[in-house]
Amino acid sequence: MADPQPEMRPVTHPTLRTAICDLFGVEYPIVQTGMGWVSTPELTAATANAGALGILASGTLSVTETDAAIGRTTELTGKPFGVNMRGDAPDLAERAALLVKHGVRIASFALAPNERVIKSLKDDGLIVVPSIGARRHAEKVAAWGVDAVVAQGGEGGGHTGSVPTSILLPQVTAAVDLPVIGAGGFSDGRGLVAALAYGAAGIAMGTRFLLTSDSPVPDSVKAEYLKRTVTDTVVTSVLDGVPQRVLRTPLADQLIGGGSLGRLRRSIGHAIAFQKMSGSSWRDIVAEGLAMKRSHELTWTQVIMAANTPMMLRASMVDGRTDLGTLASGQVAGVIDDLPSCAELVQRIIAQATDVLERLGAPGSEAAQRQAAQREAAQREATKREAAQREATKRRAAQPDATQREAAQ
Repeated sequence: MADPQPEMRPVTHPTLRTAICDLFGVEYPIVQTGMGWVSTPELTAATANAGALGILASGTLSVTETDAAIGRTTELTGKPFGVNMRGDAPDLAERAALLVKHGVRIASFALAPNERVIKSLKDDGLIVVPSIGARRHAEKVAAWGVDAVVAQGGEGGGHTGSVPTSILLPQVTAAVDLPVIGAGGFSDGRGLVAALAYGAAGIAMGTRFLLTSDSPVPDSVKAEYLKRTVTDTVVTSVLDGVPQRVLRTPLADQLIGGGSLGRLRRSIGHAIAFQKMSGSSWRDIVAEGLAMKRSHELTWTQVIMAANTPMMLRASMVDGRTDLGTLASGQVAGVIDDLPSCAELVQRIIAQATDVLERLGAPGSEAAQRQAAQREAAQREATKREAAQREATKRRAAQPDATQREAAQ
């Protein structure tokens, strides 16, 4: 395993040992988000080996591919990592079972599943961590029993809201009594300290991890990001009917300025391509479309357009075709100018955060006391989850599979 040598670890300020370190079992309060086509086993494992939490993306994978990807990640790291799933996926129960099977404890969601699903996941001993973009959403999922939330401000890349992180984060930390992870606009140790000052328990980063040497994104695409400024992104709903932040490119400008009929034709073509690539049945795709329509109050045109995002991201992030694909990006791309390894990036962030905290003379403040209380609560919950996961494993082991049942009959 590519675990960095102990002597390379920076001296860490005690303030940086937060509730999510204990909740997730990681060394540092840093999360690499689950980006489709980007958060591969290799990137996820590199992040985990660096002491942060890597999140494996599974939304663009079939169940079989997800099983293989989780297995591959466990080969590359013995450290904790999570798996990002779609809360409205019709095969969510099957995917969640894979986490239990492989001993993965953290289930991440871009959009929270419903209360019934959250309870089922927690009954299996999983840690449930959805992303939210508004205080009311954080309050709702907290009442449903999630273990932590990622609060993403409008600076973030991909699907995003309109409230800046500096306003959203203190709103959410004041509203819910569980660990909150800030996202949107973070790239260094100063940002980590700022997030802690707002009451967060850590930060999550997508664009910054995309722009590392461990990222699978083609070098030509990374170069496109590195030459941009903080004003070179745009938020648009034309791709899939939901606001998302992307780099401004000739293709993005063409799509934004194009007609709705052309976008619909493109979306239908992408839906057909995605069905063939994923191996999903049309019945499952329609069922998923219905779930999206109900949960996100979308029109049928927007549901059809939802096929745009995975296919256009694949064109750029996998094939390197920026002329055919979009480039999801946070505004923070404009302040990034290098491609460190995940280990180098995490060590740099922690060293800088430690330096800032020591310079500020951070005492045992009220926020630190709150973090300590959250850590104690997280430790108690961890004990309960481990017991629940052991029971879930025993239940599954005691149940013969379908083949055995048919043979018995």
